[in-house]
Amino acid sequence: MNDKANTASDIRMKGSGYYSLATTGAKIVIDSAMPLIRGALDRMDIRDDGSVFAMADMGCADGGTSIDMVGQALRYVREKAPSRPLTMTYTDLPRNDFSQVFHNVHGLTDLPGYAPDIDNLYVFASGTSFHQRIFPDNALNFGFSATASHYISERPGPITNHVHMVGAEGAELAAYTEQGRADWERILGCRAAELVPGGGLVLLNFCRDEKGRYLGGTEGVNMFHTFDRLWREMAEDGAITMAEYEATVFPQYYRDIDECSAPLTDPNCPVHKAGLRLDHIETKVIDCPYRLDYEQHGDAAKFARDYIPTLRSWSESVFFAGLSEDRPLEERAELIDHYFDSYGTFVRENPTGQGMDYVHTYMVMHKE
Repeated sequence: MNDKANTASDIRMKGSGYYSLATTGAKIVIDSAMPLIRGALDRMDIRDDGSVFAMADMGCADGGTSIDMVGQALRYVREKAPSRPLTMTYTDLPRNDFSQVFHNVHGLTDLPGYAPDIDNLYVFASGTSFHQRIFPDNALNFGFSATASHYISERPGPITNHVHMVGAEGAELAAYTEQGRADWERILGCRAAELVPGGGLVLLNFCRDEKGRYLGGTEGVNMFHTFDRLWREMAEDGAITMAEYEATVFPQYYRDIDECSAPLTDPNCPVHKAGLRLDHIETKVIDCPYRLDYEQHGDAAKFARDYIPTLRSWSESVFFAGLSEDRPLEERAELIDHYFDSYGTFVRENPTGQGMDYVHTYMVMHKE
């Protein structure tokens, strides 16, 4: 077996533009936060003093889902401070497809690249995890991250009855809860150190909301339970081993609103002591755009063709990492194709109630 299966370093979004093309919902989440982002920038004292204004998108994937937002934010800063050089840094894990980021940003794809239209702008990339420091002290003016910091830095143990913490119980769930708490405090502590005094931070992240809803687990067919059932069936049928089933766990933790707020409101927490303050927090549910389309066109086969790629775009590497490295690479790829084909068949035959509704916390912070 692969001893590194399902650690955070193994997770990556599909490259070559696949992620942005297949994740319409993630872009809708970001675009819907534009009023909060504009408000956060308005509250900052953005003076036209000639100093560098540094912005970052942390956990950017291919940069396509945030490209409209980033372009608007940078243009807004440019209007307020014409003389200031602007830097835009995209960060993700080292295996990320940063080449596609630059293609998107520089207008070399069908996406509205903003870099050619903004003067005195410098675009960079960092292959450093947001669980670590990315910038020096007091070097970042405005930080942003969407649908990313639910990933935990390491897998704290097995989840023997499920592939995700939403199905975990007892001590196994407690271990993921503690890992999620420690990682969240570390992430916020890193950002607090990096932000300039008066700097802003907007984080949009998967969560469990006040009604207990989470990604793909709002109403109707539960996505993560389906992930688990189909993977377990492959083990029971002998296509994969039970050891491979048990090795497949999403390295994620979905925090509730209290867990998200705690480091920013507890005076004894190092995050609070570092000066990071919570300005706004709310939860929102964005309906699955593929389900909404299906409700209009009624074609179950088309629904499956459109919906399955968005699942694969972010989950495929988790299932792949669970497979034994003793299997030839081609065999592992065939097993993954079979798995998602099975999910597609399930959607075609049972389209009602399918979908991946997005459930996020929308958080706005500043550094005192």
